[in-house]
Amino acid sequence: MTNKPKIRKNITNEEMEKNWIVRHDELRPKGIPLMFIDSIIPGHQRINYTLIGDTASENSDFTPEITEPHGFQLGMVKAAAGSGPAYHTHDYIESFLPLSGKWRFYWGNTEEEIEGETIIGPWDLISLPPGLWRGFENISEDESWIFAVLEQHEVFEGKDPYWPKKIVAEAEKYGFKADEFGKMIKPDNFKELEKEIADRLKMGEK
Repeated sequence: MTNKPKIRKNITNEEMEKNWIVRHDELRPKGIPLMFIDSIIPGHQRINYTLIGDTASENSDFTPEITEPHGFQLGMVKAAAGSGPAYHTHDYIESFLPLSGKWRFYWGNTEEEIEGETIIGPWDLISLPPGLWRGFENISEDESWIFAVLEQHEVFEGKDPYWPKKIVAEAEKYGFKADEFGKMIKPDNFKELEKEIADRLKMGEK
C-alpha cells in the first residue's frame, strides 16, 4: 500500500482548520445511517462517522472528513441503547475505545458460534485480530459513542465485511445486498429508508 503520509511544512491556520481539524459539532449531522447491509436490521441500526481514511463501508456515498493519507483509518459509531454492528469479520485489525456508555463485545472463531464476550466502558480498549468473528452493542440506557481505529486497507476490493448467512438473509428481506466487491446494492427506496433511520436516530443531536 503506497498511501504514505507526505511531509508537510508551513501549514497555515486556515489550512489546518479546513483540512486537518474535525469539529464534533460540525461532524454530527454528517453521519451515515446505512453504511452496511446490516444497518437496516432492527438491533443493528446506528450512525457511522468516517474521520480519516475510507474506514470500512459497503456504502460508497461517503467522503472521509480528512482525506490526506495517514497510514491508518479512524471512525466513530453512535448507537442507541441495545444497538450495534451485527456479527461479522474483516481481513484486518479493528480496535475500539468507548467514548461514552458501556459496550458488550462478543466473538468467535466461526460464523456459527459465539465463544467469548466482555463489557468495556470509557477509556477501555479492545483490539480484534483479522479473521475473528465479532459483534458489539451499546448496553447502556442511553445512546453512546465509540471510537474506532482500523488497520489501513482498501475498500471495495472484495467482500468486506464478511457477514453470517443469517445476517445476509435478514438484510435481503429489506432489499439490501452487497456485490462481490463489497459495494452495497441499494433498494429503490434507499433514500426514504436512509432518512427514516436518520430521523429515528436523531442525527445531529447529542
